[in-house]
Amino acid sequence: MISRWENGHVEVTEPGYQRLFREVYGRSNEELGFPPEMTSQSAEELRDRLVVARNIDTATLDLFQRQVNDLRSSDRQFGAQVVLDQLNNLVRQIEDVRVFSVSSKHRERLAAILTDARTLAGWTALDRGSQLQAWQYHEDAKVSAREADSPQLLAHAAAQQAVILLDIGEPAAAVELLEYARYVAENRAPSLLQSWLAAAHGEGLAAVGNRDASLRVFDDASSLLPTNPVDPAMPFLLLNDGQLVRWRGNALLRLGDPDAITQLEAAVADLVRPERSAVRGLTNTYVDLAFAYAAAGDGRGALEYARKARQLATRIGSDRQRQRLANLELPVPRGSSDIA
Repeated sequence: MISRWENGHVEVTEPGYQRLFREVYGRSNEELGFPPEMTSQSAEELRDRLVVARNIDTATLDLFQRQVNDLRSSDRQFGAQVVLDQLNNLVRQIEDVRVFSVSSKHRERLAAILTDARTLAGWTALDRGSQLQAWQYHEDAKVSAREADSPQLLAHAAAQQAVILLDIGEPAAAVELLEYARYVAENRAPSLLQSWLAAAHGEGLAAVGNRDASLRVFDDASSLLPTNPVDPAMPFLLLNDGQLVRWRGNALLRLGDPDAITQLEAAVADLVRPERSAVRGLTNTYVDLAFAYAAAGDGRGALEYARKARQLATRIGSDRQRQRLANLELPVPRGSSDIA
């Protein structure tokens, strides 16, 4: 029916089909070009949706969270190409339930799960090169984090959103947002999240050229990192000492520090182990190393890491990293001349 309607072959006149079309497209009758809803039909549909939301129980909420966690695991292993469409659908499904739930306890839990799903969807959208979609997902995540009454989720969403600003060349705005994220989490978040936020802040400070503050904040991140950096309450965080080395190496690259190569090479040796990193993080590190070697005048090293990065970026569908590689400028070989 959808295909025939979209191609102009049939009109949707049956109220039951119109309702299904509204659910599929998330649009009103007027937006779909159907006659306005009858008041009785609208009230009936509202009652139906309230009944569905009322029947949500703890087991269903746990199922939603498991779905988010499963998609996160797939994303870490295979990248955004596999999971983004599934995340888009899951976000809509959870939102549909939350909107019609009147249980404050269920709404709070739904809002927390929705925030988790939205930040993951926003992160994958950014990797696919859709900065505007990524921004909107994070904006929505901040709204649902407030309904969940979770400073942790709010700080995490804001800090991830700052990365979008870095990507589009707005480092000062990114630092401002990162400072807000750390303020929100101050004295209200576990040390693991505090460490992650400090590292993100360090990257932002490096992007604006504030070397001393950046390195100082990275030292804070290292001191805050717990001995066991795994918190089941925060499955959205993947952080360990190797990740911090990678993050510091990225900051040194932004600062033009030749020690970036040493840091990033040490990080790669650790991050090639799947349990220590996500495939996206490894791809990012390869790209960083390509730029670091190019800055050091080592064209062979730059080409080798660019090749590795391009292979991984193609495999996981990372338009973000492919765009970065498109801007890589290889050093001019010694002995070459511009004189014809």
